[in-house]
Amino acid sequence: MNQENIRNFCIIAHIDHGKSTLADRFLELTGTVEKRKMRQQYLDTMDLERERGITIKLQPVKMSYKFLNHKTSNFELFTLNLIDTPGHVDFSYEVSRSLAAVEGAILLVDATKGVQAQTLANLHLAQEQKLTIIPAINKIDLPGSRVKETEDEIRNLGLDGEIYKISAKEGVGVDELLRAVVEKVPPPRGKLKKPFRALIFDSNYDLYKGVLVHVRAVDGEIKRGQKIHFLASGARAEVLETGVFLPNLSASEKLSAGEVGYIATGLKDVSLCRVGDTIVDFSVFQSDASLVPPLVGYEEPKPMIFASFYPAEGNDFDLLKDSLSKLKLSDASLVYEPESSEALGRGYRCGFLGMLHMEIVTERLKREYNLQLIVTTPSVVYQLTESDGKEKTIFSPQELPDQSKVKEIKEPWIKLEVLAPGEYLGALMNLLQGLGGIYLDTKYLTGERVVISYEAPLREIIVDFYDRLKSATSGYASMSYELIGWREGDLVPLDILVAGEKIEAFSIIIPRQKAPGEGKALVEKLKEVLPSQLFAVSLQAAVGGKILAREDISARRKDVTGYLYGGDYSRKRKLLEKQKRGKKRMEKTGRVDIPQEVFLKVLKK
Repeated sequence: MNQENIRNFCIIAHIDHGKSTLADRFLELTGTVEKRKMRQQYLDTMDLERERGITIKLQPVKMSYKFLNHKTSNFELFTLNLIDTPGHVDFSYEVSRSLAAVEGAILLVDATKGVQAQTLANLHLAQEQKLTIIPAINKIDLPGSRVKETEDEIRNLGLDGEIYKISAKEGVGVDELLRAVVEKVPPPRGKLKKPFRALIFDSNYDLYKGVLVHVRAVDGEIKRGQKIHFLASGARAEVLETGVFLPNLSASEKLSAGEVGYIATGLKDVSLCRVGDTIVDFSVFQSDASLVPPLVGYEEPKPMIFASFYPAEGNDFDLLKDSLSKLKLSDASLVYEPESSEALGRGYRCGFLGMLHMEIVTERLKREYNLQLIVTTPSVVYQLTESDGKEKTIFSPQELPDQSKVKEIKEPWIKLEVLAPGEYLGALMNLLQGLGGIYLDTKYLTGERVVISYEAPLREIIVDFYDRLKSATSGYASMSYELIGWREGDLVPLDILVAGEKIEAFSIIIPRQKAPGEGKALVEKLKEVLPSQLFAVSLQAAVGGKILAREDISARRKDVTGYLYGGDYSRKRKLLEKQKRGKKRMEKTGRVDIPQEVFLKVLKK
């Protein structure tokens, strides 16, 4: 198709503002999906997405749209390539990749909630890519809609021009919005006569076709049977199939400049296909590589938190390895590397963009690959400077040297933006002050809504801060954050000792002032789940050589006098004294074997 009749765009918004519902209306309006096959959240293909009502994976779809040109009074056929994006901050890398493959974006705002934190973050990403922004207010049919106030908030973001008012659920105004995409989003500007180049924005794995790369074709065209070259990885492959998303995979004769589609590579090694890599025509690359320079890719994702994954069954390590490599194809922000533990065996240290990201990856590994996992307590990464000036990166407490050899420990800090109604300003300030961070400023989007900027240690928000934020504001607040650098902190390793033996899997790095409370909570939880032994077991939390908290598990008593009947009591007393001496010997020499399920219960969040 002529590039002048192609429009590539995506929908960006805060979570639960109606992106998937709007995509459903577009599919219906263009006849891409038959009405009898239509279902809610059609582009959300994973069970997890449907259960939680959120978009986790970007999803492209090609639509054919008959556009009535009012100037000529003729219908023109346009190809619309839509990429539906997630809204949660943990999946912002999916959004950034979608934005690099399109020329325009619909910025969707919920009329009942107004502009939210992730609305601002996604808008900034789109503006950095210099995309055409089409603002739209959704859910205007709801009784609690604040259309005028929401419009003012959008205007305050610096967006001029028409703001479209729609109801994605009822279909009101959707046709006008789709017309605006055709009229305002510029067509792609690739060169059809140039050698083939395409940008990989996503990928997947097919058992028969190997790696399927999702691409935006920039220049030239590619057909089945041609050989392609991956500039970053150096891999070469023969094109088994090209196609588009309708939204299911649909083979096509070729992929041309300006189009969004997929290429079946036949490659079985998933590490050779990297998101952000450039695919070129191998014959041209071989003759003159300067004719096919690499396209601007993506910044490497920066993991915010780390946790270790161990298979509950040791024999499943190879399955975990294979599962992670395949999962990374569809989740480019997942980072992992092998590690081992005396208590838990072989596993992988994994990096995530946030707690929800970690939760989703864990659930996908369990559902899609039938893995039972032990997941360690999530933590951030630290930068350590030793007394001799040597610097190193620390991912877990086990890597920390003796405290006497540590000069300083730096931890990651973030800039946090919280957006909420002004009536909750006091509650928000109290909550934010508990982070031990630095207040920056407060801005008013309108007379009723405020944006509070704060700098804080990342470790303070990775576990339960979001839940506390929602509780403090009756669910009305939203947040976004970005990494701003590293700062020194008074951090210490908290160790857990069971019967005098340090259990490395339970160790965590924590601020010194929080160590007593956290240590007490850990030993109390361990006391509940650890089976009793034939001897008394001490549970201790310690920093260095100082014990901060202690719990004891009483010895399990065996009835050694049960077979006796009648006779002098001295016989029973002899047996009980012998048992007592045995227990004392066991306390000195006995070792507690901690079952796998105990690690699972204590470490699982």
